[in-house]
Amino acid sequence: MTSASTLQFKSVTYTGLGQGPRVIIMGATHGNEVCGTQAIGRVMAELDAGRLHIGAGSVTFVPIVNPLAYAKNTRSGDRNLNRDLFPKADPQDFEDRVANWLCPLLAQHDVLLDLHSFNAAHGEPFVMVGPADNDGPLEPFRHMREERALARRLGVRRFVTGWMAAYGGGVQRRSRAVSSSEAELETVLRYGVGTTEYMRSTGGYALTLECGQHLDPGAPEVAYRAIMNTLAFLGLIDAPGPQPVPFEEMEALQMVVVHDKLDAGDRFTRAWASFDPVAEGEQIGVRADGTPVLAEFAGRILFPDTNAGPNQEWYYMTRPNPSFGQE
Repeated sequence: MTSASTLQFKSVTYTGLGQGPRVIIMGATHGNEVCGTQAIGRVMAELDAGRLHIGAGSVTFVPIVNPLAYAKNTRSGDRNLNRDLFPKADPQDFEDRVANWLCPLLAQHDVLLDLHSFNAAHGEPFVMVGPADNDGPLEPFRHMREERALARRLGVRRFVTGWMAAYGGGVQRRSRAVSSSEAELETVLRYGVGTTEYMRSTGGYALTLECGQHLDPGAPEVAYRAIMNTLAFLGLIDAPGPQPVPFEEMEALQMVVVHDKLDAGDRFTRAWASFDPVAEGEQIGVRADGTPVLAEFAGRILFPDTNAGPNQEWYYMTRPNPSFGQE
């Protein structure tokens, strides 16, 4: 059995002679999502062999963000690293210790590309993108144009926005139900912060790329292409800049609402997968007391979780986001 005390963290930085952005590219934030680790290894081998050269700026690679989860080949070590990602003065679990190392490293960079994969049996790659520029309390941001320009050059056509807004709406609904204080609400909202949200909070911008199903042999190629496109687009390597995916080929979706599992007996009426289309009024599930769960609008389901516990996120609903890329 792997002992956390025997593990260590690894990052490798390549710095060019010219001026440019400081980029960080990561794999295995979740330990069983290894396509990013494989692609990073491939790019580092090319750099070390001299087949690829960083001419400007710098790129830091973190092949394995969560070594405990990676060693166990599981999503998490002690808990999901991509929630409540902040430095902790009194770390309680292994992921807290990852955060104490990772968060200062993220803060030293300008741009993050976090490479993931998904559990669903089918589905095409997609990228999670941050909010529009705003000064609001939930996720203030000022790099929308740069972030979305990079997103359109990763090599995928599907874009999803609205994570923190939808997650925050669910938190506020739960908090009203239990009459939580404002301090408690803020604490719970922090739970929605993962790698990209933390990166944005430090003044940078960030993308999460879901490269395909965990075991899809094509997922590492999606990750490799995204790395190379990022390095070329941001001017770190001497290569033609990748063309953006055309607007007419894009599918942009906005996360609108999260629905919680209220009881262990709540169940889906079919084996839903992310991005399955759902018609308005279509039955998605049934509550433990027999009440049907119906779609309140037509859209696509996202992150359906049959293993969710009571009062945890069960599924999200998305609808088209026609303004994406037009702001």
